[in-house]
Parts: sequence; structure tokens; C-alpha cells
Amino acid sequence: MEQQAIYAIVIFLLTYALIISEKIHRTVVAMLGAALMIVFGIVDQETALHHVDFNTLGLLTGMMIIVTITAQTGLFKYIAIWAAKKAKGDPVRILVALGLITATASAFLDNVTTVLLMVPVTFSITRQLRVSPLPYLLTQVFTSNIGGTATLIGDPPNIMIGSAVKELTFAAFIINLTPVVIVILLVTVGILAVWYRKQLKTTPELKQELMHMSAEDELSDPTLLKKCLVILALTIGGFFAHQALHIESATVALTGAFLLLLITGEHYLEEALTRVEWTTIFFFVGLFVLVSGLVETGVIAKLAQQAIELTDGDVTATAMLILWMSAIASAFVDNIPFVATMIPMIQEMGKIGISDLEPLWWSLALGACLGGNGTLIGASANVIVAGMAAKEGHHISFVTFMMVGFPLMILSIIISTVYVYLRYLM
Repeated sequence: MEQQAIYAIVIFLLTYALIISEKIHRTVVAMLGAALMIVFGIVDQETALHHVDFNTLGLLTGMMIIVTITAQTGLFKYIAIWAAKKAKGDPVRILVALGLITATASAFLDNVTTVLLMVPVTFSITRQLRVSPLPYLLTQVFTSNIGGTATLIGDPPNIMIGSAVKELTFAAFIINLTPVVIVILLVTVGILAVWYRKQLKTTPELKQELMHMSAEDELSDPTLLKKCLVILALTIGGFFAHQALHIESATVALTGAFLLLLITGEHYLEEALTRVEWTTIFFFVGLFVLVSGLVETGVIAKLAQQAIELTDGDVTATAMLILWMSAIASAFVDNIPFVATMIPMIQEMGKIGISDLEPLWWSLALGACLGGNGTLIGASANVIVAGMAAKEGHHISFVTFMMVGFPLMILSIIISTVYVYLRYLM
């Protein structure tokens, strides 16, 4: 193995280890790792920038701006309180309702944004009913990761896969992933409702108090809400049509974001751009450059070759290997760097032996997104909810999360295995 390839592997593994350790912020680590790839001459700056997927970055930025402005209308609080009242104040029904709302929202917003909007309302509802918020918080984390799996824009791994493979459109993600996601969602929410039903008891008086809460009072700015809903509808319509229009999904998201800023007035501009998660954007930039070092030195090609030798180029064995490896890996390490490494590897497999890559892409998406439910560090949304719970005096430990999350994650991957086999490999 040539010296440059060894340098690339060492830098990549050291960076990865520091990201997992969480001793230093992952964005700082990723950007410094990327800088080292250039400083050591493994890739030059121009090549490194060529590997940065600006479609992924543009899509994330555009959706973050739209969601930031929409959140100010009180829409999400309105939906949560409306659902709690429709459930007649029954704690178990509310658990199911909030889980399904979180999953649906996560399919069209990113998971982190969804839980940031849902968790404060959950606390106010559980305080009203005097029940533990932990079953609700865990349900929302699991359903946000499941719901995010259903669409191109629901979870960063899907955004990255869709951006790398032009044939996998917004509609293709819905057609191929939403059916199995619905099954996994219903099974997961059903299990959680049965599991927690004895803990979730309240009095008729407290239910009655909840019924007197006014959902309409949460809608703080109806005019802004109408503008946001119009732009959201146009943007999602644009995602469905983006391939027919020959424009990238990032163009759709950014056009929607700046159209919304145009019609809402520039006083939203500063705050919307401030609220964009620039740490996440730069984390992606660092990862793309890190992986470029492995691509340019031939390391990824070598790994792809070995994976094909391991499975004898059999598409069924390769798809199952990717599905389960992605799920287990994504439970313990961030799924974004994992997917960033896997994408060029699967592309390489297409060049050296496997003609039909579609089952592999769907296996990667299902494994990486659903694997996040395995442990507390498996997805960003998990860590954020645990932090918000701790501020409210409710500790979610690594073991507590894993005892519930890991069996549910394994069950979801078993369902995915059956689905991928029956739909693509028979």
C-alpha cells in the first residue's frame, strides 16, 4: 500500500475515533481532519472541493431556513395540543398520537428540528397529566428516526444517497421506503403503547383540565402561517417534480427558503440565517473532504473489492451485509460519516461487478437511518432529547435508552430484511 493511502487511513481513523469519543466537538474534529488531508498532500484543495456535495449542503440549509420561520407561527404546538384533545386526554392514546405526529413531521423536516419543536409541548402535556415524560420522549426519538427514513429529505443519510445517485428521486424514496417505514412505525408505536400502558395513568380531573387547553391560542401569527404553508407546499411539490424539471433538490429547497424570506420581509433574514445549524453544515464539509482522501488514494476501491470477494459478488448477500452492517455501525457511531464512507464504496461495487445497485442503496438507507435507534449516541436527535430531558430533571441514561431502543432497532432491521428480500431480491 502506498504511503499516501496509509496517511489517508491514519487521518481518517484518528478523526473518526475523536468524533466517537465526543471529547472535542465533532465539527472541529472533522474540519481539522479535512485540513490534514490537504496539508499532507493526499488531496489538493481543488480536488477536495470537488468532492464536497453542495447539493446536500444546499438542501439542508434551505430546509433549516423554512423550518425556522415556520416554527415561529406556533403550528407545531397547535398540532400537539389538538392531538392530545382528540385523544380525550388519555395518556396512552396521546403517546401514540405524538409518536405518529413526530414520525410524519420527521419525514418532511429533519429529525433534530422535529424533536426540538415537539419536546417542549410534550413536557407541558405530561405536566398537565402528571405522568412521566420519559415514555413520550423515547417514543418521539424512535419515531423521529423511523419517520425520517421514509423520504429523501427526512434524514441526512437519505439526502446524501439521493444527492450521490441522481436516479433516486424524491418520489423514488417515497415509493421504495415509505411502505416498510409505515409497517415499522406501527409495530414500534404499538409495542411502546403496550409496554408503557401501566405507567401512564392519570385522573379524570386532570384529563378534563387538559381538554380545556386551547390549541388555537398557540397560533401566534396566522398571516405568517399561511405564507409558510404555501411555501412548504410549493417546496414539497418541487421535490416531487425536480427530476422532470431537471433541477437539483438543493435548488428547490433554497428557492423555497428565499421565496419565504422575500414574502415575509427581511426582518426574518438575520434570525433565519443565524438559526441555520452551521456546525452541521461544516461537519458535512469536513467529512466529504476526509472521505475524498480515501477515494483518491484507492482505499475505497480496495474495500469495495474485498466486500465483493466476501459475498462472491452476489447481490442478495451484499445487500444483507450492507443492511445489517449499516444498522449495527449506526447504532454506535454517527450514521453521517458512515454513509459518507459507504456511498463511494457502493459506487465502486457497481464498476467492478454488481450491475443492479438499487437494493444496496435501499439497504444502506434503511440500515443507517433505523440503526440510529439502537443507542443514545446513534443519532443527533437522541442526544438532543436526552439533553432537553436532563434540563427538566429527567435523566435518560445510555443503558436505559439501549434496553428499549436496541431490541426495537433489531426488530425494525428484521422487518427491513424481509422487505428488501421480497421486493428486490426474489
